[in-house]
Amino acid sequence: MQAEQAALPLAGVTVLEMGTFITGPCAGMLLADLGARVIKVEQPGSGDPFRAYKGTLYSPHFQTYNRNKQSITLDTRQPEDLAAFDALARDADVFIQNFRPGVARKLGVDWERLHALNPRLVYASISGFGSSGPDADRPAFDTVAQAASGFLRLLVNPVHPRVVGPAIADAMTGFYTAQGVLAALLQRAATGQGRLVETSMFEAMAHFNLDDFTHLFAAGQVMDAYSRPHVSQSYVFQCSDGLWLALHMSSPPKFWENLAQAVEQPHMLALPAFASRDARIAHYEDVVAHLAPIFATRPRADWLARLRALEVPTAPVATTVEVLENEQARHLQLQVSATGPMGEFRTIRSPISFDGQRNLDVTAPPLLGQDNAAILGRRAEAAE
Repeated sequence: MQAEQAALPLAGVTVLEMGTFITGPCAGMLLADLGARVIKVEQPGSGDPFRAYKGTLYSPHFQTYNRNKQSITLDTRQPEDLAAFDALARDADVFIQNFRPGVARKLGVDWERLHALNPRLVYASISGFGSSGPDADRPAFDTVAQAASGFLRLLVNPVHPRVVGPAIADAMTGFYTAQGVLAALLQRAATGQGRLVETSMFEAMAHFNLDDFTHLFAAGQVMDAYSRPHVSQSYVFQCSDGLWLALHMSSPPKFWENLAQAVEQPHMLALPAFASRDARIAHYEDVVAHLAPIFATRPRADWLARLRALEVPTAPVATTVEVLENEQARHLQLQVSATGPMGEFRTIRSPISFDGQRNLDVTAPPLLGQDNAAILGRRAEAAE
């Protein structure tokens, strides 16, 4: 059932976001998904650098983290624009920026100044390595933060070393920032005072990598790329049609007993490599070598049907197209859409439901300065 916008918990909360690339915009988007009014403040002419794409200012990268927002253009280094920004800041609930240390002060939007202007303002500041310390001025991007926090080595295949996967550090920093903002808003309801909420990509990824550090602290173990899949008994196998499936066998013996039945290997568990959980961990590669040729004999759909019938934890290693075609995804209405400035805008809705209601409403990411007239009483930027 579709939720009304007014039912969202952050309805009535106003956020000013001076975010660029991913960390700040991601935090703003998460708050917007919960009902906040997010006004994205961008540089005139160019806007968020993530906009640029093949001669346009509406890239897929930008669209990913900027739905449900409004856009205005201000250069706060200019007195008239700073005055317009201040008028908005006096009534805002949250301000988000992810500038390198010192830049916010140059732009007139630092914590001290805005807190004096609006003591109730929750001010979120995102940096690469923190606002102080020997690395405070280092440039930080997603891969740098992943590597510095110890996380990247858990993703890199030592046999074929490549950086892989999405911008996890950027996105996770945005998630942690939104969490901090929500906590500060909750406290403000009792105290009436805003807070300075600081997050860095380095700290966010170190915390996200908590399991790795806990194994070091508790067992003196330095994990590697294979540590978790070995212990969790996670596997991927290619089937006869070239498609891949994943297994997560975990601890219960019944999973392995049912797998042996599914692959028609009733005596498989008597082999030394399969004899116990500890044996399977120690002989992980032997387990892979035994099962891989078996899974290569049938198409993936056949294997999935067999495995699911026996309640073996499995899923296809799905493409985005396959995810959207999945019956469960359709049932949960994961894909939502809206009319946007470049045609239909499609995205994945927020995963959070309230009182059994999913919010299926979405607003397409704005054009640069799209809301100048409505918010500032100024001419909008030229159409893209």
